[in-house]
Amino acid sequence: MGNRGPKPQFIHIVCPNNECAMYGKDGQSNIIGNGTYKTKSGNVRKYICKSCGRVFCDRTNTAFFDLRTKDEKILLGLKMVIKGMSLRSIAEILDVKLDTVRGWLYRAAEHSEEVNNVLLKDLKVSKVELDELWTFVKKKQYREWKNMKMMEHGFG
Repeated sequence: MGNRGPKPQFIHIVCPNNECAMYGKDGQSNIIGNGTYKTKSGNVRKYICKSCGRVFCDRTNTAFFDLRTKDEKILLGLKMVIKGMSLRSIAEILDVKLDTVRGWLYRAAEHSEEVNNVLLKDLKVSKVELDELWTFVKKKQYREWKNMKMMEHGFG
């Protein structure tokens, strides 16, 4: 023990590297702290896996990884989508670009289970509404795919 007390133990943090021997195993004492960095939403802790050497943070493999917008703003935008607002309206109200809102929606679709857990806990959104969000994303992707195919065949 040093002057600042005992070092924190990160026994509930797991290595996100699926090629690591310790992947997904908690309580192995293979994760050590590597400092923190500030974001608009607060401090984010960094880690190192002693087994494979992978450096990662609290946000690794989440919908918020490498985003500069406050978490609350992103969650509010996603809730607006669920409530049926258009992406353009959301972008205008939150004072962000339309592509930014599309990016949030795409990330939310990729991390739907994590978003489901957060929204159900913090924002009181039902599973039916999340199912509607997923249906909306799938339809949008189909429209984009259809438009791309039409352009390839000379329609447009």
